[in-house]
Amino acid sequence: MKTNENIDELLDKRYYNKVETEPEQMLKRVAKNIANNEDEEEEFYEVMNDQVFLPNSPTLMNAGNTLQQLAACFALPVEDDMKAIMMSALNTALIHKSGGGTGFDFSKLRPKGDPISDTGGTASGPVSFMRVYDAVTDTVKQGGKRRGANMGMLRVDHPDIFDFVRAKGEEGILENFNLSVAITDKFMECVRDEEEFPLINPRTGLVTGTIDANELWDELTYYAWKNGEPGVVFIDRVNDHNPTPEQGRIEATNPCGEQPLLPNESCNLGSINLSKMVGDNGRVLWGKLSKVVKVAVRFLDNVIDKNEYPIPEIETQTKYNRKIGLGVMGLHEMLIKMEIPYDSHEGVETAEKVMEFIQVEGHNASAELANEKDTYPGWKEYHPYRRNATVTTVAPTGSISILGMTTGGIEPMYAPVMVRRHVDTEMYDVNELFKNIAKREGFYSEEILQAVYDNGSLQGVEGIPEKWQRLMKCPQDIDYKWHVRMQATIQKHVDNAVSKTINMSEGASQEDVKLAIEFSYGLGCKGLTVYRDGSREEQVYETGKNEQEGICPECGRELQAGEGCSICPGCGWSPCK
Repeated sequence: MKTNENIDELLDKRYYNKVETEPEQMLKRVAKNIANNEDEEEEFYEVMNDQVFLPNSPTLMNAGNTLQQLAACFALPVEDDMKAIMMSALNTALIHKSGGGTGFDFSKLRPKGDPISDTGGTASGPVSFMRVYDAVTDTVKQGGKRRGANMGMLRVDHPDIFDFVRAKGEEGILENFNLSVAITDKFMECVRDEEEFPLINPRTGLVTGTIDANELWDELTYYAWKNGEPGVVFIDRVNDHNPTPEQGRIEATNPCGEQPLLPNESCNLGSINLSKMVGDNGRVLWGKLSKVVKVAVRFLDNVIDKNEYPIPEIETQTKYNRKIGLGVMGLHEMLIKMEIPYDSHEGVETAEKVMEFIQVEGHNASAELANEKDTYPGWKEYHPYRRNATVTTVAPTGSISILGMTTGGIEPMYAPVMVRRHVDTEMYDVNELFKNIAKREGFYSEEILQAVYDNGSLQGVEGIPEKWQRLMKCPQDIDYKWHVRMQATIQKHVDNAVSKTINMSEGASQEDVKLAIEFSYGLGCKGLTVYRDGSREEQVYETGKNEQEGICPECGRELQAGEGCSICPGCGWSPCK
């Protein structure tokens, strides 16, 4: 495995066990543990060592170690019963301790003020219990190496929906939760037709009143514009594509939204590095990609049986459907190597062709495993004949894309030169592909690196040819419609869902956010997350642009005018000092 200083630091802090000091040791541990025979072990090691495929972080951290919990994604039920609520909180702690992330639908909880017959009191509502789960997560670091992550969902017709939409209006609240509103087709129709929308008490099933659908729509899009929360999940569309509808409705997703799951179900993920699937002639290496897909599907299917599940109910449900989530990373780098702009019809069409190929090859590989080992136990004759109820998912690949030395998921390169915050580490990061192209084309220098960092992107940086500025656009340089088109196109060839951020510039309006969500619904997305650059004080990725746009580089607050020079009202920093 090729590494650099940042990868070495990340491996040492998060992935190595107590005796490992080299990436090859870690990869051999994982390959040996997941494989059923020597041939598989060699294949698994090779694809990981070549950085063409990597499984999700819990597998890399835990396979072959005392803690043999290998899955990243879990969904837990939350029933309208105090004992059940607290049992779910306990199970959340067990999952986070083992390195997983959890998703919940709080829609079954009775609304705030509803009567409680046992005590004669009134209910405190779903948001109050989310705070309990958040506190549990805050005290349990995932496997001692990962901060806990949750997805909290609430149906758009729940009486407490306004409280939910406003729940993260200020930073520092529910820090361990991503929030998504479960949007129904009926709600979207009411927004379109400017109609009243009914709210339903989940305890009684009765309508408690109606609201102006557009009033809620304005509220939701305002908070999404303000700080990126909540996102939306089009829950009816998710269930239209539920692979096992006879087992019940899907209510929740994993923390990043790409993995819809039944209650008490888990899924393990892995991603193919598309940056490694381009030949020197700038064309996709289809034969190589096919071979990697087959190895990856076998690897992920093996993980299901090698996993030690934190809760018996999750083991039962997971093995019943055997869902896996094979995705991609490095899409933007693949397009750059092919000299195709991300925000172009050719870029979207190329991405679709590649994802469709992976989907078909993945389904074929799962069918071959079914011939060899049998179908998943939940399989019915009217289901597609496969070993796994689902095969493909597109995850954000935050950590493993660093290990793969490529761009995350299907996202554009955030910035060629940036500071990356990861857990308790800050990394100064220069994209390897950008560095190699800059050296090859003769525009690499320390001055160029500083200029790109200060600017936040390549656009308008003197000395960088227009061709490369066009090919290496950063998320904020791309119109939101291209982000949505890319997500929707990829979604057509993904069994589960697609994690993608619809990035917008700091100057984007609430109306832009509203139009982006409506556009994504019309194009067939299963959900959407919007993020307006600079809308949060603390970001995972940062460039020098923050300082130039009047943001304090020390604490992230907006600078205010002072006597002759701007000054930060929080820490007193000033560019004149």
